[in-house]
Amino acid sequence: MLRIRGSIGDWPVDLTLEMDDADWARLGAQLQVDKTEVSAAPVKSLNQDDALWQVARDLLRTAGQLSGPDLLDQLEGLTGSAASGKRLLVRLRHSADVKVTNGGDTPIYTWL
Repeated sequence: MLRIRGSIGDWPVDLTLEMDDADWARLGAQLQVDKTEVSAAPVKSLNQDDALWQVARDLLRTAGQLSGPDLLDQLEGLTGSAASGKRLLVRLRHSADVKVTNGGDTPIYTWL
């Protein structure tokens, strides 16, 4: 399930999409920016956790830098769950591709 919350102009948006593993795999494939990084290894189908991980990585990579609360809000919207959003945030914190610095009151997540 994918939950999107936000607004379009003054209109609030709260949309929930139900997706199966094949849908997540297609979404993850669409979000891969650099096709030259694809290895010659056979492509396996992504499970939902792997697809969410790819989307979370792509979210931060595209933004370049986000504060912890902003990133958590987006991850919670992506997963539809506070607990799942926090798990992705912790996983990003420990990723070799992410640098976390002290931004005063909040951590700043930067894609390397």
